[in-house]
Amino acid sequence: MEFRRRRRAPVEIGLIPMIDVLLVLLFFFMVATTFRHHSELKINLPEAQGSDAAESGKTINLYVDAKGVYSLSGEDNQFHELVNQNLDGLKAALAQFAGETRQLPFIISADGKAPHQAVVSALDVANQLGFHHITFAVNQPEKP
Repeated sequence: MEFRRRRRAPVEIGLIPMIDVLLVLLFFFMVATTFRHHSELKINLPEAQGSDAAESGKTINLYVDAKGVYSLSGEDNQFHELVNQNLDGLKAALAQFAGETRQLPFIISADGKAPHQAVVSALDVANQLGFHHITFAVNQPEKP
């Protein structure tokens, strides 16, 4: 009888299958990850001549696009599109966005093709809420 143990082959870790699995996982996470897109409003401001307003750090910006849709931005420079596009929704959003202070500069950036009624309504709501430093954003015309 032979009681000797047989020699086993040394155990090896296969690197190629491990690399394949890692590449598949990498590909899966790259495809499954959602990339953050910054929303931008495309507003073509009308041109006007005038002096630049003194800029302070904190402002409230109301944007009116060509379709008359309102969006707000403040200190965080993030656009917040209003859910309710009626006057009551605009008034509630402005009151919540501004908080207690009404002394901040209020800038209306309206597209050149925005409906006139949307701009006038925004002005009226700002006046009703007690904003006194209201300005309009415009582009300076290019000098020849």
